[in-house]
Amino acid sequence: MPRQAPGPTRRVLLPLALAQFICSFAGSNMNVMITDISHDLDTTVKGVQVAITLFLLVMAALMIPGGKLADRWGRKRCFVAGLLVYGTGAVLSAVSPGLGVLILGNSILEGIGTALLIPPVYILTTLLFTDLTSRARAFGAVMAMGGIGAAAGPLLGGLITAAISWRAAFAFQALVIVVIIVLSREVEDPLPPDPPKPFDTSGAVLSAAGLVLVVMGILAADDNLWLMLGLLLLGFLVLAWFFRNVRAKERAGEDPLLPSSLFRSRISNLGLVTQNTQWLMLMGVSFTAAAYLQTVRGYDAIQTGVVFTAATLGILASSLRAEWLAKRYSQRALVIAGFVVTICGIGVLLALVSVSSSAWRFAPGLLLIGLGVGVMLTPSVNVVQSAFPEEQQGAISGLSRSVSNLGSSLGTAIAGTILVAGLSTHAYAAAMITLGLTGLIGLAAAVALPHGQAPTAPAAAAHRAD
Repeated sequence: MPRQAPGPTRRVLLPLALAQFICSFAGSNMNVMITDISHDLDTTVKGVQVAITLFLLVMAALMIPGGKLADRWGRKRCFVAGLLVYGTGAVLSAVSPGLGVLILGNSILEGIGTALLIPPVYILTTLLFTDLTSRARAFGAVMAMGGIGAAAGPLLGGLITAAISWRAAFAFQALVIVVIIVLSREVEDPLPPDPPKPFDTSGAVLSAAGLVLVVMGILAADDNLWLMLGLLLLGFLVLAWFFRNVRAKERAGEDPLLPSSLFRSRISNLGLVTQNTQWLMLMGVSFTAAAYLQTVRGYDAIQTGVVFTAATLGILASSLRAEWLAKRYSQRALVIAGFVVTICGIGVLLALVSVSSSAWRFAPGLLLIGLGVGVMLTPSVNVVQSAFPEEQQGAISGLSRSVSNLGSSLGTAIAGTILVAGLSTHAYAAAMITLGLTGLIGLAAAVALPHGQAPTAPAAAAHRAD
């Protein structure tokens, strides 16, 4: 494994962290544009929800193939290709005349671009920072920017929408992409590409199709119960086919899209559950609160965005302390604390919404959610990435990001579907209760993590071989 070079790696972290920021920003900034987009494009809240969910879903469905392509094409080449595709989608979204073009630009192209550029971010970070403390610092910077992007998306999106228009928010994304491309000249791939490495096309198709069917089934819940059940059943059958395909390829000595060995680490499996759940809660709360404020309370984009400043400050404050926290507390303790604080924040959002009609009643709960998510973002990622040696970083990075983005899409789909079905205070409460109960699953997984924060045997062996 390459030795860490302090100067170059710090410069490399800037474009990598900015890339994570803009992708996370894209996943949440549309939440405050729901009314403006639906009016301008003559669509509905449900239509905008579908566009947001599809963006997150495309990322989740293609993140694993993106991780494999990063090994085959090279991390730097895959990163730049993803930036170019993403930028094209942002420009197309900015000029979209209708919902269909917006979905093509934002949901499809930006989703594909994100799936190509995000795995290299985590692979490069893992390869360049080899010890637990420095890796926590690096992941802290990347995850802090991701958390800030997700939490600040509503605020920045609201400011841009109110000052100019919702289309300017996509132009802003395209501008940031240009800056990242310029800064990425500092990025050097620590490992050579491996073009002969086989790519499991059938596995990529099956995994993507299965995830799409499951999430689309959830989105169909408020329209047609039988359609929902049919899509869910078909989705689970396709995913079962995918895992059967993985085992068949491994028995034949071939290289599947997702090695079954990635699921043999108990620590990593628990870490993946925590990643999925924390993003499900963050994005579910973001969509539910933003849609409720706009459609039920009548707030505009900038008013809604300002309310979410509390979550942004919470994530910023806790994420930037990642290194300090990593030195003093175990990763398990941090993830547990993060879930406890986040669930309490959801409880506060529920309790205060019935007390007053003021939007500022949302601030304490959102602040707690921001603090909680910020505390557990970095340790959750570090638990998973550190559980595997260098040669598996591409695969586990893709799986890790896929699981996180699947959580984001599920959060928007599940909580959004509950809210959109009623668009009332009762529907808002039902959505928040669902998110809080889901958080208990993540908390249980965090409690099940082993005590201490030493890397697992495979990762430790890789470090010793360095």
